[in-house]
Amino acid sequence: MLTLIAAFAVVVQAADVSGKWTAQVPGREGQTREAVFNFKVDGEKLTGTTTGRQGQEIPISNGKISGDSLSFTVTMQFGDSQVEMKYTGKIAGDEIQFKREGGQGPPREFVAKRAK
Repeated sequence: MLTLIAAFAVVVQAADVSGKWTAQVPGREGQTREAVFNFKVDGEKLTGTTTGRQGQEIPISNGKISGDSLSFTVTMQFGDSQVEMKYTGKIAGDEIQFKREGGQGPPREFVAKRAK
């Protein structure tokens, strides 16, 4: 029983992504841009914002967190068009290994680190 409780405590602790995270996200032509993620966790619900190309805060939606996995969607507005990007990630301590799909081009992989 104690082993089960200890294992559960480790999973809960690993899933605490609340706060600010930064990443260098690869772009279409090999350039990178800094992205900032501000996450809030309430049980398995993940909310918060990320930064757009112009530095504006964009809300995340459909956010979920379970164990060491998380997922959310970001919808960006470009003129009259909306682009939806889906993020999935695996949490490992103070890093999140992300995969972003949607928009133009192939999926992008990058690592976000907890801001200090």
